[in-house]
Amino acid sequence: MLGFLLQQVPEIPLEGWVESFVDFITSETFEGFFDALEGFLNLLVDVLEAGLTFLPPLVMVAVFAGLAWLVSNWRIALLTAAGLLLLQGLRLWEDAMLTLALVIAATAVALVVGIPLGIVAAKSRGVETVLRPVLDFMQTMPAFVYLVPAIVLLGLGAAPALVAVVIFAMPPAVRLTMLGLQQVSKETVEAASAFGATGWQTLRKVELPLAMPTIMAGVNQVIMLSLSMVVIAALIGAGGLGEEVYQGLSQLDVGKSFKGGLGIVIIAILLDRITRNIRGGGAQKAGSGIKTA
Repeated sequence: MLGFLLQQVPEIPLEGWVESFVDFITSETFEGFFDALEGFLNLLVDVLEAGLTFLPPLVMVAVFAGLAWLVSNWRIALLTAAGLLLLQGLRLWEDAMLTLALVIAATAVALVVGIPLGIVAAKSRGVETVLRPVLDFMQTMPAFVYLVPAIVLLGLGAAPALVAVVIFAMPPAVRLTMLGLQQVSKETVEAASAFGATGWQTLRKVELPLAMPTIMAGVNQVIMLSLSMVVIAALIGAGGLGEEVYQGLSQLDVGKSFKGGLGIVIIAILLDRITRNIRGGGAQKAGSGIKTA
C-alpha cells in the first residue's frame, strides 16, 4: 500500500527546469553581459598576479613581511618571511602568487558584496528572513556543483573559478557582519543617539567599530574558504597551487601532490595568522565616536 502511494507522487522535473533556465541565460540576450563579466574578472586576476610577480621574489618577501609587521606584529612578520622563502625554495613562487591573486580577488568581491548585505540584514528583519535560507543554500551546496554553471556561463579559466569561489565563500561575510551588529548593545546605540548622532554616524562611528572583531572573524573565514575553493577550481583551469595537486593526482605522483599541498598549507597559515592578529581598537574608536558624534 505504501509503495503504491509513493508511486502516485508526481515526479518533479527539476533537471529540465534548470536546463531550460541555463539555456535562457546563455542565449544571445545575455551573451554580451557574460562576455564583459568574463573579461573584467580575467583582467582583475591578471592585474593582481602581475602586481604580485612584478618584483623579484626576495623583494616581495621583504614587502610581505613588512606589511605583516605593519598590520600585526614582528612574530607574524618573521613567520611570513620564513613561509614565503620556503615557497621559493620549493619553486612554487609563481603558482603561489597566482593562487594568492585569486584569493585576494575573490575575497575582495565577497566582502564588497557581503558586508553591505550583512549591514542591511542587521537593520531589516525582512531582509534577514529572506537572506538566511539563501545563505544556508550557498553554504550547504557541494562546492563542485558551483563549477558546472560557472563553466557553462564563462568557459574555462580564472573567471569562472572566481565566480564559483565568491559564491562559496561569501556567506560568512554576511552572517558575521549581521551577527556583529546585532550584538552591539542597544544602550550604546541609544547613547550615541542621545549625543545627537544620526543613523549613519552611529553605524560608522559606534556600531561598526564595536562589531569589528566579529566582522574580522568573517573576513578570516572568507579568506580560508576562498583558498579551499581556489584549489578545487584548478579542475576548471584556474591554475595555481591547485593545478600542482591536480597534476600529481592525475599522474599518481605523490611527491608532486605533496609539494603542492604543502604550498597551500603555507599560504593558508600565513593568511590565517595575519588576519587573526590585525591590531584592533574597535571599542576605543567607538567610544571616541560617541563623544565626537
